[in-house]
Amino acid sequence: MVDPSTAPFVEVIGHLALAFGIGALVGLEREQSESGGTFAGSRTFPLIALYGALVAGFFPDFFPLALGILAVPLTVAYAGKVYYERDIGLTTLVAALLVAVLGAMTMHSARSATVAIVVVGAVTILLSVKDPIHEFADRIEERERRASAKFILVVLVVLPALPDRSMDALYGLNPRFVWLMVVFVTGLGFVAYVLGQVLGLERGIAVTGIVGGFVSSTATTVSMAEKTVQNETLYHVCAFAVVTASIVMFPRALIEIAVVNPELVPSVVLPLGAMTVVGVVSAGLLYWRTATEETVEPDELDNPFRLRPALLFGIIFAVVLLVSEYANQWLGASGIYATAFFSGLADVDAMTITLSQLAARGEVTTSVATTGVVIAAIANTGVKAGLAWALGSKRLGKLVTIVLAAVVLSGVVSLAFV
Repeated sequence: MVDPSTAPFVEVIGHLALAFGIGALVGLEREQSESGGTFAGSRTFPLIALYGALVAGFFPDFFPLALGILAVPLTVAYAGKVYYERDIGLTTLVAALLVAVLGAMTMHSARSATVAIVVVGAVTILLSVKDPIHEFADRIEERERRASAKFILVVLVVLPALPDRSMDALYGLNPRFVWLMVVFVTGLGFVAYVLGQVLGLERGIAVTGIVGGFVSSTATTVSMAEKTVQNETLYHVCAFAVVTASIVMFPRALIEIAVVNPELVPSVVLPLGAMTVVGVVSAGLLYWRTATEETVEPDELDNPFRLRPALLFGIIFAVVLLVSEYANQWLGASGIYATAFFSGLADVDAMTITLSQLAARGEVTTSVATTGVVIAAIANTGVKAGLAWALGSKRLGKLVTIVLAAVVLSGVVSLAFV
């Protein structure tokens, strides 16, 4: 807590200046967007932030009362705004109260001041993208709302209700950890889906590959392969989408490892990073070869959070976790590698998270976990090449196989330096 009675004068002024800046940033946005109307603008918001900072700094015990007192004139002003302008929006009122709290946070500690800066940045962005957010909300269909509601239900209701301990009835599995991984992986797909909707997934093949890689690289591969059968001249642009969707898997695996076992990241970053770099360069060359006027209208991707696939992933992950543990006990590293290969044919996420967890518990070495992750990634990459050959044109199959073979080779070579 910054104590104005003992802290250096310059420090106190600095914290007050920060509070003023936070209020000014929000106030300018409200006035420029004309959302504040006559309610509050570029002068009122800095004053509100200073009000919160001064009360928190000099009279901290009275801050709750001061916030309640501030709410009175704000409510009166809001009522007048509704009466005269016929605008019942609450955004500016809530922003004003939040600015008072952020101003108080600048006087609490260095960490809280940093948090206040981050929050005001996020708030300013949120306030400034009003129209795109409303347009996006208007485009959401009923099935997407239901899927989103299911996702929230699974995160906020099911996850906290599961026991957070190993259970003998489940052969030592921790049900909350298994479900947390389900939420995490499907959450990545959910975020990618939203990103695709905002940017316009159907408008660009680059977004198709990247977002498709997060949602389902296999589905993207199948979709692009079918397009080359319909129109073989599109094999270059479809190969770009397939390769891009495939290489997204590697940074996605790094994210999963960083969450589950950050200590494993330095070991896997070289092989996965090498495969990513080679894939990006190859995809760039493919894109360069593609005529700029060629476009692919990708199939519409369903909302990635559907309960049945989520439950299926949870079952796969639990089975892979059990098989990996017993394979390590009975067969050692060779059992882990075999499990990684066969698991990777269907899904990389389950094996990546499993090995990260086993390495975190010390049940497998870092080297074994790293090799297992790379083997799973290689197996899954091979599946994409096989799908391109089986379902697409010969040109697509040949091009995708050459590129992904280079990606796989870079991963195998880099393992020698781990």
